[in-house]
Amino acid sequence: MDDSLLLLQLILLLALAAAGLALFERFKLPAIAGFLVVGAIAGPGGLGAVADPASVRTLAEFGVIFLLFEIGLELPLERLRDLGRTALVAGGIQVVVTVALVAIGAWQLGIAPASALVLGGLVAMSSTALVVRMLSDDGQIDAPHGQLAIAVLVFQDLSIVPFLLGIPLLAGAEESSVQDLLLSLARMAGAFALLVFIVRFAVPRVLSRVAEARSPDLFSILAMLIVLGSATLAEQLGLTLAIGAFMAGVAATSSPYAQQLFSEVVPLRGVLLGIFFTAVGMLFEPRVVLEHAPLVILYLLTTIVLKAGVIAATNTLLLGRSLRVGLLAGLALSQTGEFSFILAEAASRAGLLDESLYQVVLAGSVLSLVASPFLVRASPHLAELASRWLGERDDEALRLQTPHGGEDLCERVLVIGFGLAGQTLARLLRAIDVPYVILDANARAVTQAQERGEAILFGDATRPTVLKRLSLEQAKLVAVAISDPLATRRIVSRIRLMAPETPILARSHLVSEVDQLDAAGATSVVAEEFEGSIAVVARALELFQIPAGAISSFTDALREEGYGAIREPASHRLDPWLVELLNEAGTHWVQVPERFPPDRSLRDLDLRARTGANILVVERDGASISNPGPTFALHAGDRLLVLGDADDLAKLGDLLGETPSQG
Repeated sequence: MDDSLLLLQLILLLALAAAGLALFERFKLPAIAGFLVVGAIAGPGGLGAVADPASVRTLAEFGVIFLLFEIGLELPLERLRDLGRTALVAGGIQVVVTVALVAIGAWQLGIAPASALVLGGLVAMSSTALVVRMLSDDGQIDAPHGQLAIAVLVFQDLSIVPFLLGIPLLAGAEESSVQDLLLSLARMAGAFALLVFIVRFAVPRVLSRVAEARSPDLFSILAMLIVLGSATLAEQLGLTLAIGAFMAGVAATSSPYAQQLFSEVVPLRGVLLGIFFTAVGMLFEPRVVLEHAPLVILYLLTTIVLKAGVIAATNTLLLGRSLRVGLLAGLALSQTGEFSFILAEAASRAGLLDESLYQVVLAGSVLSLVASPFLVRASPHLAELASRWLGERDDEALRLQTPHGGEDLCERVLVIGFGLAGQTLARLLRAIDVPYVILDANARAVTQAQERGEAILFGDATRPTVLKRLSLEQAKLVAVAISDPLATRRIVSRIRLMAPETPILARSHLVSEVDQLDAAGATSVVAEEFEGSIAVVARALELFQIPAGAISSFTDALREEGYGAIREPASHRLDPWLVELLNEAGTHWVQVPERFPPDRSLRDLDLRARTGANILVVERDGASISNPGPTFALHAGDRLLVLGDADDLAKLGDLLGETPSQG
């Protein structure tokens, strides 16, 4: 093919990728599915806009190289260590069990053992980009099911390395003897060790030398050279391009310039991946899919049901968490992802997937990606139905194993959730001698807290029967301090139905959750996003010497208005009455500077007449002097509690010799 035709096809691929992304983003559907669908429509099996998509596949496959480099650069080993037991147990069991069950089922259907194992690997992988995007958009990254999903995704990302290494071994398994396979494995291990040695010691040193040159252009060129050079080296050693890129990314993390590398690589990776998935979509053959429609449906249903079921069972039986959390995470992960296409491509080239089986995988994967957003939206309802259908007993959902009996639940504060917010609230209540009881659905956390003597119960607060046993009508306050927005709304609404007069304090993350929690019946909502904004505003006002009392009145007014002033568009001006609060006189602590001349009395300073401020208290050497008289002499280092407005404080700062520091 001549260069002009190749350029035209590349331009067409970019245009199609942009169209697919724009269309699917508009309807909040997966971008990857958009690339695949638009590619299928424009490919030889559709409109035939590109007659030979394989001609641009070499360029498109660079996207895979950059993706693997990015995964390595984000240091998944560190992330795996941070997630700890959850990633190893939930992720490991999900991958192993899914591969085993799918392989056994495929083998029973007459598929060769090597191809059956490949199918298991394809089904085991989920879309990291899609799942993180959906959880982030819904504010569920920090929810229990969000953390569980992230842990499984990290293990899946790491699994791509042995999966890719296993493709050539499986491809030669039927023609080779055991001795040949062992020799191939030894050669592969040696090549892998050599690659690790080279990139581990060479890449960080080269990065440091280039960074010393302070040439952004040279650094950009070096970033491309590291990615492509390591990939090519791996291929020359008998591994794959993707393995080389991944190992280079892992090696680069030991350099202090890893973040700069990340910023250089990510934009190009996004463009190339868009081209890659659009080109993959062009290989889609509707005719072949129609001929194998039962297998496509079987692949889709197996992917959704098996993965959701394995994750839910692991979360419930081995991690001791609620079935609901496991199902929410399982349904979020119930698609095949970007690595599935990479594995399918490698297996197809190695002869492990014939054309019809490859088309089945391609069609089923596209359908699973498109179905994911709808499954996630319906997951709370599906999880509730599944919990009831599977017969989770409500009378066992609450375990009263604390030193306090059931009658002690009356006249207490009920804290739902024992995360950071719940623990902080419990410490405060304990400090001021307010009785409380904590309810949490994490069995391991409950057991550990009970061993420390904490007044904590195990139970799922989304279950009505659990709430009925907590004497909600007689509680002084119910504080819902969990990080799951969906569960928070459900808990608040059910508590309000059971106890119409009980005060409910709810925690939320995003702006959109405040009105929903208010409608559900929350007495007060603490919005973390808004509180962060208020804290920034308050600190800024302090730097402008606004009195602490005025700042407190201003921030209290923002909260009492339901954060209305913060939620308005940035172009809207603040209501005048809010601004007036900042002009009111208030109290403020002021430090007398160290350079202040000694033994100058308030009368000598003529402080009241010259500044308008009034000194209420002077703190000196741990002692407090209230309402000092006109003969009282100020000393360097004194802390003054001053009553006045912002202008008064500014004048006082000038009088004392420098801008007063904050107390």
